[in-house]
Amino acid sequence: MPAIPTRQEVDPALTWNLADLYPNEEAYAAATAEYSRLAADFAAKYQPWPTDAPAIASALDDYATITVLADRLGHYAFLPQAADGTDAAINNRLNALSTLSATIDGELSFFTAALSTTPDATLQEVANNHPEHAGFLRHIRAQKAAALDPAAEKVLATLAPELDAPASMRTQAIARDMDFGTFTAHGKEYPLSFVSYEETYQKHPDTEIRRAAYKQFNATLAKYQNVIATGYYNQVAKEKAIATMRGYDSVIDYLLADQEVTRDMFNRQIDVIMTDLAPVMRRYEKFVRKLWGLDHTGYTDLQIDIDPEYSPHFTIDEAKDLILNAVSVLGDDYRDLIARNFTEAWTDYPANIGKESGAFTSMAYGVHPYIMMSWAGNLPSVYTLVHELGHAGQMELSAKAQGPLNWMPSNYSVESPSTFHELLATEELLRTASDKRLRRFALSRLLNDTYFHNFVTHLLEAAFQREVYTLIDNGESFDAAKLNEIKRGVLTKFWGDAVQLEPGAELTWMRQTHYYAGLYSYTYSAGLTISTQAFLKLREDPKAGAQNWRNFLTLGDSVPPIEAARLAGVDITTDAPLRNTIKFLDDTEREIEALSAEID
Repeated sequence: MPAIPTRQEVDPALTWNLADLYPNEEAYAAATAEYSRLAADFAAKYQPWPTDAPAIASALDDYATITVLADRLGHYAFLPQAADGTDAAINNRLNALSTLSATIDGELSFFTAALSTTPDATLQEVANNHPEHAGFLRHIRAQKAAALDPAAEKVLATLAPELDAPASMRTQAIARDMDFGTFTAHGKEYPLSFVSYEETYQKHPDTEIRRAAYKQFNATLAKYQNVIATGYYNQVAKEKAIATMRGYDSVIDYLLADQEVTRDMFNRQIDVIMTDLAPVMRRYEKFVRKLWGLDHTGYTDLQIDIDPEYSPHFTIDEAKDLILNAVSVLGDDYRDLIARNFTEAWTDYPANIGKESGAFTSMAYGVHPYIMMSWAGNLPSVYTLVHELGHAGQMELSAKAQGPLNWMPSNYSVESPSTFHELLATEELLRTASDKRLRRFALSRLLNDTYFHNFVTHLLEAAFQREVYTLIDNGESFDAAKLNEIKRGVLTKFWGDAVQLEPGAELTWMRQTHYYAGLYSYTYSAGLTISTQAFLKLREDPKAGAQNWRNFLTLGDSVPPIEAARLAGVDITTDAPLRNTIKFLDDTEREIEALSAEID
């Protein structure tokens, strides 16, 4: 594998087009000045706070204008830093905007504080007459009891960059401080980075290369475990302190409040999967071990292809064809929407030094989505791209249907569109499978890409998080050793005797940014539960299923997640959708084994 390039060495044609945000630095600077001016005008215009519904509606309109501008500025500063955290000028620009935004947020904090003191009847009148703001006002009303004194809210808003420092420090440690060096396999030396391990080596078909890379990867992580654990402790302690200030007995309840779901729904997602899905995944991993003839299944062996000869290489153009064919079931206009990614440079593909690991989609309201990933030319890369384009499709449709204060759905269901896309991709692979071997390969990718990533990896993160937050709720503390103990315990509970956890498996908690985003990890499986059931309904009735799903994609935050899921045909107030999804996976695993017997 060639050395990892710097950002300056990658092909610009494979990078995203940030000029759609601002054409140059001068335009960005002018927009920054406009941001400050609009905020100052807003503070002067709406203090003292009006009491009549029309004036409050006008304030919401003006506030929405400011948030749209702030969002665009934020993307112009944030996206380059995600692509190259080693660039000092980019980091300085992001820091400068963060400082300015924190100051402005502090000056405008009176707005939400004033809304919290406005009578519910007045807020409801505004919502009835201005549905584009209804979701935003629903959250204000629901969280009135947790509102702090306006002076305290201003302090929290102003200190946001400092309070978010743990996540920033982790990003810088990985991008700029961690040197993963090289590893040796078959007498040959290979360069290693965080991204190359995550995107290539952990799925590598050569067992010696895969395991040697994993050993070196963990040896590097281990050197930073104490400082990362200290930062993470400060993140969790901050969340607990704010939860207590806002009147919550548990930090878990505080973090769930904005998602508009119950603690029982959170616990159910973790407990049912840990109990009922674990046997299915253990059976599958034991089967793959036997098929490969491995001496054991290590943690680094969990994502290998069932049949490496059927692990095709994909160019971006080939991925485009597969993806557009897959999503065409949702209509030609939806297909055309997704096709814009390939002509408008939404996606940043290259792997380079300093780039964030993993992938994400983010959108500035009124522009278009931006996708960051590291293209490795394999089917997992195709799944990553189709996943992120699911987010992109939802964002575009929701932004078109909803106002800027109303367009992003609850975190509980936000991963539904992305995982629905993955199911469509597998369906397309199955549709074009010319023989049993290729069908088996497609089904294995369903388990190893879609469900392993979302129902296993992220769910185990959630189980880990729950134990960490329980410690904090009980007034206890933790360090790296304790985090290692918790993570190893969670992995052991799920995998049992199916997987031998090599030294370093316990460091998996260091590999994800999700721990700095509240209770986000569990929502991957929650979203996939919704999307799986909606996908099965699409299979039964393509026309009605497609229409229901497209309606779901337009909802944004206009309704709570339980109601949104119901409009997609899924009742998430019970455990039936989750158990039906696990049965779907059980049937899939058994079909893989049956196909293998026929192939042999």
